[in-house]
Amino acid sequence: MTIKQQVLNELLKANGKSVSGQVLAEKLFCSRNAIWKAIKTLQSEGYEICATTNKGYWLDTNELTIEKINEQLKTKCKIILLKSVDSTNNYLKIIAEKGGEENTVVIAKSQTKGKGRMGRNFFSDNCGVYMSLLLRPSVSASKSLFITTAAAVAVANAVETVTGNDTKIKWVNDIFVNGKKVCGILTEASIDFETGGLCYAVLGIGINIKKPKNDFPKEIREIAGVISEKSVDSSLLIAEILNNFFEIYNNFEKSNFMSEYKSKSMVTGKDIFVLRGEEKRPAKAIDIDDKARLLVEYENGEREYLSSGEVSVRL
Repeated sequence: MTIKQQVLNELLKANGKSVSGQVLAEKLFCSRNAIWKAIKTLQSEGYEICATTNKGYWLDTNELTIEKINEQLKTKCKIILLKSVDSTNNYLKIIAEKGGEENTVVIAKSQTKGKGRMGRNFFSDNCGVYMSLLLRPSVSASKSLFITTAAAVAVANAVETVTGNDTKIKWVNDIFVNGKKVCGILTEASIDFETGGLCYAVLGIGINIKKPKNDFPKEIREIAGVISEKSVDSSLLIAEILNNFFEIYNNFEKSNFMSEYKSKSMVTGKDIFVLRGEEKRPAKAIDIDDKARLLVEYENGEREYLSSGEVSVRL
C-alpha cells in the first residue's frame, strides 16, 4: 500500500478529527516531507483535506471518497474520481469506445461543460455530485428510455433515504424536492445499426448537494434547488443511487419500477405545455404508460403519446 493510501486511511479513521503530520510520519514510518507530498497528491485528486498550523490535517466526514462508496456498494464497480472534468459523460464515452468495462463509474466534483438534455448546459460548479455510469445492456435501442426512468426512480429513492425529504419526478428525467429541480439525468447511447441494439449506454446524473457560494445563475435561480438544507454525505448518496439502480437494472423484467415512477410523477393530471422548439402547446398530462410514454390531451381533444421531448407545468 502506498504512503498516499495509508495517509488517506488514517484520515478516514480519524473521522473528521485533525491528525498532525508528525503523528502520521511516526505511524507510517516515513518523513514529514513524504506526508506533505501525499497530502498534496490527494488534494490534487479532489480530496478536500484541510490543514491548520499546530493542529494538522483532517478530512470532512462527508467528504466524497472512493473508499467510502465501495464500503456501501452491493455491486462491484470500477470508480474513477476526478476533481474536475469537462463532462463526465464525455470522459466515459471515450472509455466506452476503447472497450471499457461495464459498471465503470466516473465521478467529478465539478464540470466545466456539464451536459443537459436538448443540447443545454448543466450547471455543475462544485456544488453537487456529477457522475456517469457505463452500461452495456442487451436491449434494443427502443428500450433505452427505461434506463433513464429506472435511474430517476433510483435517484429519487436514494435522496429520500439519505435526506428524509420527499421527491417528485418530472417526466422524463428531472428530480424535484420542495418544488425545486435538484437533479437532471441524461442517457447517451451508441447504437449498433446491424442488430438494432445498444453498443453501450452512458448514464449521466447530476445532483445539487449544496448551494453555490454565489447562488445559482440568474437564469435557473427560480427553479434550481438542493436535495437538503443539511449537510449530505455524498459517498453514501452515490452508493445508495448505484445500489438502487442495479437492483432495477439487473431485474428489468421482474422489477415494478415503472409503478414507482408513475406514483412519483409531478405532471400526471396537471395542465402542461408540450414544448417543441419555439412551439409551446397547451395540454393536459393524462397518464404515463408502461413504456414510459406520457399521454397528453390537447385542447382540441386530440391525444398523443410522447416518448421524448419536454413539458412544463402550467402555473
